[in-house]
Amino acid sequence: MSEPQPPRPSAPVPASAMGRALHALTALLPALGEGSHELNLTADHRDGAVVAISLNVNVTAESVCVDHPADEYMRFFTVLTFALEQSTVHDVTLIAATRADRPCVCGWEIREGWLHPIDAADLRSTVTAHLGPEEAASLVICSAPVLRRPR
Repeated sequence: MSEPQPPRPSAPVPASAMGRALHALTALLPALGEGSHELNLTADHRDGAVVAISLNVNVTAESVCVDHPADEYMRFFTVLTFALEQSTVHDVTLIAATRADRPCVCGWEIREGWLHPIDAADLRSTVTAHLGPEEAASLVICSAPVLRRPR
């Protein structure tokens, strides 16, 4: 099975979607706080394919370090951009897992061109369905912070 590819629309993505993607990341990473985080982005492409990509980041008071090569970061950023633009993908979720003794998981869905927190009960159902009950039970489901939308 070939690896899912980022969306490829017939028209260029508006610069505003790229700006929202950059703004989303600059709002998201400080909101997650210091620590090691795994970001999982899943989107349904309009042609029926599912695009899933993850990114590991370490956030400290001084910096953000991405634990992937530049091309993998760019793939993540591209999928996020197309998700915010909404012409080629739908049903997009971004799940953040913070690594700790007992990992904390929170999530957002993309609607109306922005990240909206997923209700903790809905997130618990999603995580349990994806990981299975035993693995999901080891996670702390947290409320995702509301991210300020750019004007």
